[in-house]
Amino acid sequence: MIWRLSKIVMCLCLAAFAFLVAFGNITDYGSNFAFVQHVLSMDTTFPGNALMYRSITNPTLWSVGYWMIIFGEALTFVLFLVAALKLWQQRNGSGQEFNDAKGFVALGATMGFLVWFFGFMVVGGEWFAMWQSSTWNGQDAAFKFYMTMLAVLIYVNQPDRDLA
Repeated sequence: MIWRLSKIVMCLCLAAFAFLVAFGNITDYGSNFAFVQHVLSMDTTFPGNALMYRSITNPTLWSVGYWMIIFGEALTFVLFLVAALKLWQQRNGSGQEFNDAKGFVALGATMGFLVWFFGFMVVGGEWFAMWQSSTWNGQDAAFKFYMTMLAVLIYVNQPDRDLA
């Protein structure tokens, strides 16, 4: 049972994390909006770089991009919360029933991966050259987030046996 409870707690922790990130982005909108603004406008990348044609300087598009991030974070929260609840409901079930309840963990991790790997590493880091900015670079933090989610996904995905 300890292994099952451990998996449930880890999903709850990831749900709590995604909730706090989304909640923080909504309640302190301006702080992280500035992050999106600077990344998309590419105003702190290397001067004269050849990628500046990619920059977005339209405040409406900054807002759309920011709300897409917040939506992805909130959806990650909901998916991990549902995952934990489904696992909790099957905690006393057979190994097969518990294993079958793990689908939302994959969905939550996939959504988190889309936000923090695709959004921050691919789109922000490479397309908008966030890696060039010493001020507005979220790649290290994003790496920690999606790697933690992937580690939990791998752990939770390990088959569970019937309880003794």
